[in-house]
Amino acid sequence: MRRLLFWTVLVPLGALVVLFAVANRAPVVVSFDPFSGENSALAFSAPLFLVMFAAVILGVVIGGIASLLHRYRMWRAVRRAEEEAAQFKTKAENERRMREATQPQYPPLGPPP
Repeated sequence: MRRLLFWTVLVPLGALVVLFAVANRAPVVVSFDPFSGENSALAFSAPLFLVMFAAVILGVVIGGIASLLHRYRMWRAVRRAEEEAAQFKTKAENERRMREATQPQYPPLGPPP
């Protein structure tokens, strides 16, 4: 199954990535200064495919971090719920024991006096 997935999905995807990189190797100016543009100290020139790959990788990293934070919150909520359930179970068991201890062992045989 893995071999089939590799040959039917990953190899064509890899070929498309290589073709994209070859077709978009012209340099572009990337500027982080919205006011001065190309002459900014926060501007650099890089091939377009590198800029695109960096943007995709950054998006994957940010999405992964967001997913991990969500999983951590869910893990904490589950852990709190398990602890609370254990407390309720202990409390119910203690109440059951108390009820059994207060009941008479042998009920009276005759009518009440």
